[in-house]
Amino acid sequence: MIRNLFLLLIVVGITLLYSCSNTGEQKDTKPKFVQNKILQSKDGTISLKVDKADCYHDMVNPASNTAEWNVVVSKSGRFNVWLSSATRDTTNLNYHNKVMLSILDNRLETRPECDKIVHNSSDVAYPYFRADSFMGSLYIQDTGVFNIQVISEKIIPKDFKKNESSVTEDSKLISVFLTPVTR
Repeated sequence: MIRNLFLLLIVVGITLLYSCSNTGEQKDTKPKFVQNKILQSKDGTISLKVDKADCYHDMVNPASNTAEWNVVVSKSGRFNVWLSSATRDTTNLNYHNKVMLSILDNRLETRPECDKIVHNSSDVAYPYFRADSFMGSLYIQDTGVFNIQVISEKIIPKDFKKNESSVTEDSKLISVFLTPVTR
């Protein structure tokens, strides 16, 4: 009798533990953002859109405008870093200061130039073109959740009005891509 009671308590305990850990939620098979964290895609690319970032804007001194993302890196390695800008002038992006990207102890700085023009991009609307600029490459040694920060005067708030400062809307930073380097 005692043994049957003990066995019943074990079965009830296991059932209770299992039911407490099962929240009953169905998970999406391809979540892009989970709890304000951006997931690395299956091919290893990390896509960071400025409009999905936590941003800091100083329209008096826009050189310190900042966009930050929390990124889940599941595949480490060497990455090429590309900036995408919306621009009206494909010969000059009009970046007055260098763009700085930092992740962990890695830091890249460059003044973006038009390396590739993407025609008919869904990321921009007329009268803009999408211009991609190669920023450099960096090595991410570990996996985990990391903070990626980009500082640029071309991180412009959505509610920006031309008369608020000297910043023009000739170009603006729209996204950052980290693409894995394959050999």
